[in-house]
Amino acid sequence: MKLSFRRSFVRTLLALTWLGAILAAQAQTMVRVQTTQGAIDMKLLDGEAPLTAANFLAYVNGGDYLNVFVHRNAWLSATVPFVIQAGGYKIAANGSISSVVSRGAVVNEFSATRSNVRGTVAMAKVGSDPNSATSQWFINMGNNAANLDVQNGGFTVFARVTAPGMTTADRIAALPNYAWTDTTGPFNQLPVQNWNGPPLLLGNLVVFTDVRTLPSQTSSDRIFNYLEAAYPQCLSPTNGTPGEALGYVFRYYAASNAYVGTKDNQVWYLVPAISPDVRSLGNMADWLNTAASAGY
Repeated sequence: MKLSFRRSFVRTLLALTWLGAILAAQAQTMVRVQTTQGAIDMKLLDGEAPLTAANFLAYVNGGDYLNVFVHRNAWLSATVPFVIQAGGYKIAANGSISSVVSRGAVVNEFSATRSNVRGTVAMAKVGSDPNSATSQWFINMGNNAANLDVQNGGFTVFARVTAPGMTTADRIAALPNYAWTDTTGPFNQLPVQNWNGPPLLLGNLVVFTDVRTLPSQTSSDRIFNYLEAAYPQCLSPTNGTPGEALGYVFRYYAASNAYVGTKDNQVWYLVPAISPDVRSLGNMADWLNTAASAGY
C-alpha cells in the first residue's frame, strides 16, 4: 500500500513538474522592438538568465530604449554577417546624440546551453570584464559560438528573436554602413537607410520608435503577436488594441481598420471597408502551431 502510494505520488510530482515547465515556457516574456525597418520580436529567457532578462526589462519598462538607434552593423567578411548592436545611444528630434544612462552592471550569466548562434540576443560588455554589461545588446546574425562563447567569460544570451523578427534583422544587416564620428564617439559601422551620401540625417538612422512587452500568456495572444509581425501591411499599427465582444477575443488596428479575433477555436478577421462579414482564417490549433514554430 505504501509502495503504491509512493509510486502514485512520484508520478503526480513528475506530472506537475512537467506541466510547470510547459507553463513556464509559455509564460516567457515577449518584447517587441519597433524599428524604422520593421518589428523585432524577441522571447526572453527569463528562467535561464533571470538577472540579465530583468536588467533588459528595466530599460524597456523605463522607456530608455525609445529613440535608440542601431549603431553597429558588423560583418566578419563581405559574405558573413556578425552582429547588429544597439542599446547604447539615442537620437533626439533635433539630431543630437546622447548615451543611454546606465542602470548599473549586471553579473555575467553565460551558459554553454545558451550559445551565441544565429537569432540569439546577447549583452555587450567591456573587454576583460565579464560582469560589465549594462544597456547595450546585440543580435547574432550568424553562428558566433566559436568566438563569443569562449572570450571574456562568454557573452550572455538572454533572448531569442522570432522568425519575423529575424527578417527585420536581416534587412538591417543588409543596409550599407557609414563611418560617422559624433561628439559622443565614433560609429564606424553605422547602418544607414535611404542613404544618398553625406550629410547624415535623422531619417538615415535605424531608430527604435516603440519598445514594449507584449501580452503572451494566452493562445490568442500568441497568435495575434505572430500575425502582427508576419503581416504588418495588413495590421497597422503593429500593436493592436485588445477587446472582447459577442464571444470574440480580438485586437483592433486603427490605421488599417481591421480586426483579428478568436472564437469557438477559430481565428477570424474583419475588414469593414472590404466586407461586413466576419471571415475565418482557420482553426486556432493550426495557427498556434505556426506561431510556435516562428518563436511565439
